[in-house]
Amino acid sequence: MPSPPRPAFTLAGIRLGARLALPLLPGAMVFATAFGAAAAQKGLELWQTMAFSATVFAGASQMVALEVWQDPWTLAGLLGVTILVATVNARMILMGAAIQPYMAGASRGQIATVTFVLADANWLIGMRYHGEGGRDIGVVFGAGLMLWCGWVAATLPGHLAGAVVPDPERFGLDLVMPIFFAAMLVPMWKGARPAIPWAVAGSAALIAQALIPGYAFIIVGALAGAIAGALINDA
Repeated sequence: MPSPPRPAFTLAGIRLGARLALPLLPGAMVFATAFGAAAAQKGLELWQTMAFSATVFAGASQMVALEVWQDPWTLAGLLGVTILVATVNARMILMGAAIQPYMAGASRGQIATVTFVLADANWLIGMRYHGEGGRDIGVVFGAGLMLWCGWVAATLPGHLAGAVVPDPERFGLDLVMPIFFAAMLVPMWKGARPAIPWAVAGSAALIAQALIPGYAFIIVGALAGAIAGALINDA
């Protein structure tokens, strides 16, 4: 069987992807600022926080990792944070499988470059572009690069602000993330039926949090929501 033709990876595609990501940049930067502030409150130094954002580039899992941050780390702690972060990022497996036909024929270097900055937003941009007949994977990279630059840049002021606020709860800064996530969920509302997995996940997580010590509630909630979603889609 002949190899699939190599997809394009052009500067024009990178520019197009970056332009398509611009409307999403403010939201990503608000999230990154909140992460920087939370990292400062956890005692991370500026260089550690910036390196964290630059190398991980995964907002939800970065916040989860901060929740279980230890100093010093233990083997059990490392295992726990690994499982939690893997659970939060498990969706990337399905996203990678979905984008594979788009990437078929690309070199290993191109695939590594694109997937390093792969996130929910530029994955969606790339899939939509591919569905419309586009074949330039530079679009995915350009959108991801734009979001990555904004993410890393916004981490800096967030850390500096967090470092000078000794008691964030006094000023309500601890509510930044819940409010942000709530605002992000509102446009995703598509009726009561698609919201059932959200309700199941939240309920299961609350029950697990009350009954099980630690952060197992994150895994329980994720699994419960996934199972509920699968059952609803099969019905």
